[in-house]
Amino acid sequence: MKLLYPTSLKLDIKSLEGFAPSLHPYDVKAPIPEDLIDAEILVTWTNSAANLSDAAKRMTKLRWIQSLAAGPNDVLAAGFPSSVLVTTGSGLHDRTVAEHTLGLLLTAARRFDAMREFQLQRKWPQHLGGPQEDRPKDRFTTLRDARVLIWGYGNIAKTLAPHLTAWGATVRGVARSAGVRGGVEVYSEDQLAELLPQTDALVMILPGSASTQDALNAARLQLLPKHAWVVNVGRGTSIDEDALADALEKGEIGGAALDVFKTEPLPESSRLWAAPNLLVSPHAAGGRPQDAEALIAYNLRRFLAGQELKNLV
Repeated sequence: MKLLYPTSLKLDIKSLEGFAPSLHPYDVKAPIPEDLIDAEILVTWTNSAANLSDAAKRMTKLRWIQSLAAGPNDVLAAGFPSSVLVTTGSGLHDRTVAEHTLGLLLTAARRFDAMREFQLQRKWPQHLGGPQEDRPKDRFTTLRDARVLIWGYGNIAKTLAPHLTAWGATVRGVARSAGVRGGVEVYSEDQLAELLPQTDALVMILPGSASTQDALNAARLQLLPKHAWVVNVGRGTSIDEDALADALEKGEIGGAALDVFKTEPLPESSRLWAAPNLLVSPHAAGGRPQDAEALIAYNLRRFLAGQELKNLV
């Protein structure tokens, strides 16, 4: 039995030794070598579409794919037979994405982006410094007492929320099902119309699917207060980008900090580049699977024992 692991990230392979399968590196941007085509286990990370399509056609003995990405859209679109088990890297990106999100929120509140723009012009932005009103109701200037709504309340949200509450924010969540998770009240999506008007910062961590396409549309943007900021670290498809550009240009919301976009890299023709109070982050929140070896080893042990795998799609 062979396990193929990607060379697109540094893995502690020694921690995976001792299991029955032999371990073999492979190039995620090239066709699978002929001597590895009989592998039964494939670990993927940043594989090209051509590589995955080739693997789907030629790896006829494949039984399990362990993706290290939080969402396995690339694997699912490659055409592997339904008999192949697919597990995701859910949980490997929680800390990095939560940390990046916190940074975007602080940038939005403290306007580090605007300070940098004035610095490049060699101008002193007096209005951004000196005496300031404490927690004004018509602006998002601090996390203390801020009303933060996290739409898409999964593992990343659970990691992020304690950091926000530690800074004094009131955190609420939105998910497909309501309940209390880690002390945070999570509401169902049919309550968005009530929640959005009470939001200072909307954090979106939605997965990419047909049901989340343009979830934040013009109608929902209009429900946000004029000072509210939108932060998206989920999937770019979840925001109607033209509607967002309209809202920013008209001053209908305070601003937006986006790490994901419908088309990446963001095309030069996109209206978002010039939209006021918009921060472009180049899909930088994740990209560093943490403790991937532990997940691979855990699932490998269960796979060999015939047990259900973690993060099974």
